[in-house]
Amino acid sequence: MKKLFTIGMISMLVLTLLIGCSSASNSDSSGDTIELSFFHRWPTEPKKQFFEDAVKEFEASHPNIKIKTEAVLNDSYKEKIRVVLGSKNPPDVFFSWSGEFAYNFVRAGQSLDLTNAVSEDKEWSSQIIESQFKPFTLDNKIYGVPWSTDGKAFFYNKKIFNELNLEVPKTWSELISISEKIKKADITPISFGSKAPWTISHYIGSLNQLMVPEDVIAKDYDRYNVDGDFSHPGYVKALEKFMELEPFFNKGVNSVDHQYARELFIGGKAAIGFFQLAEIGLIEPTLKEDLGVFNIPTIEGGEGNPNSITAAPEGIMISSKTEHPEEAMEFVKFLTSKEKGTEQLTEVSEYSAVKGTTNSENASPLQQEAIDLIVNADKTYLWLDTALDIEIVDAYLNGTQQMLGGNKTPEEVMSDVQKAAKEVKASSKN
Repeated sequence: MKKLFTIGMISMLVLTLLIGCSSASNSDSSGDTIELSFFHRWPTEPKKQFFEDAVKEFEASHPNIKIKTEAVLNDSYKEKIRVVLGSKNPPDVFFSWSGEFAYNFVRAGQSLDLTNAVSEDKEWSSQIIESQFKPFTLDNKIYGVPWSTDGKAFFYNKKIFNELNLEVPKTWSELISISEKIKKADITPISFGSKAPWTISHYIGSLNQLMVPEDVIAKDYDRYNVDGDFSHPGYVKALEKFMELEPFFNKGVNSVDHQYARELFIGGKAAIGFFQLAEIGLIEPTLKEDLGVFNIPTIEGGEGNPNSITAAPEGIMISSKTEHPEEAMEFVKFLTSKEKGTEQLTEVSEYSAVKGTTNSENASPLQQEAIDLIVNADKTYLWLDTALDIEIVDAYLNGTQQMLGGNKTPEEVMSDVQKAAKEVKASSKN
């Protein structure tokens, strides 16, 4: 018996075909929606919302792609990213600090080579500051795309300085002198929190680059250079200089975190703080014209570069195990576009690595002045805790934390560092 097709049945058939075509255009070749996993280190506001909005915007323009996001705080991220990248299901797209931190993933075969993607799309990649690719480049191959750039400097409260008739210090001796005057006025000279020891690394790295010659640092920091042994006396002197600041810190630095130190400064209870330039956006709304910045002063007798600064990009990498490299790269390009770069400074106070995204329209005069500290520096050094192998970092930071607690001397800290460096370099040689 022949089956008759009614007009209604034909309409339903056409509708089904149309829906099928629509689904096919919003899916991969298998007809399924592509899901990318995205891992970053900002589960708190305002960056949490910034990335949530960015994901929604990307998904709206790429309806065949869905992005699952996970975020954990800074110190937890450092550990978890190493674990998840070694698992069977690593995140497709993830954030990484530059330098040795990123190179570890490259050597382990966990990060995708992005060289061709960068070279083939010059319309996008040429907008990114070229020098910022270098800390993500190993053996002439690019493994990460710079998202932000940041530096470290002293912030100071102009109101307190004016009331005490103080000038911005140009030398280390002047910094110590004004700190003494501030302390006599019953004001905390320098706010600091080292509960999370990465804050220590910023101080030590900055002091190393002032006290130790550039060529010595390059040799010592290179895990493959077995002649680098951290024996230069400048390293001990750098730790001694750090301890010269200890009497001027707030009490209990090892029991308070960086946010506490920042709030102490914002509240006018401390005259100086050692902060990242990106934090201007978090501090300036309260202190307004009373906020100023200056680079770490020159240290008399230092053998390093006096016009250097601790500054480094943070970037985005793609897992070598991703099943969707093209879509993952599309998401990376979106996050590192000029449009998003301009937004990130306005919304989350992060300096973009994209050219022309810091200007009078979206940045305060102080923010523009601060970025010039990086631009005008003769030499920029990566954060110490990402420039060195993790074993050396742990020896450095754990030792310095104990030094702050009165349980180690600078010489003992460097002895631990030298031992760790020797082990790391010996294993790298093998």
